[in-house]
Amino acid sequence: MSTHAGDANVTEIVFLVEEASEGGYTARALGESIFTQAETWDELEEAVRDAVRCHFDREEDRPRLLRLHYVRDKVLAV
Repeated sequence: MSTHAGDANVTEIVFLVEEASEGGYTARALGESIFTQAETWDELEEAVRDAVRCHFDREEDRPRLLRLHYVRDKVLAV
């Protein structure tokens, strides 16, 4: 379970990943003020890691796990 940045007990942060309208991907953390984007999935993974490192100053405060939850909307005609 994720807790807030002020807590030293953050074990996991879930990111909501979506395709960006201009191409690539965006990732927004649930429960934290972390947002990043990248052109490819591999670049997004590294961007998420980097954003988390920047958000948590001390290594011991960083979560052990980052979960990327990919959401894709698809509209179907009836």
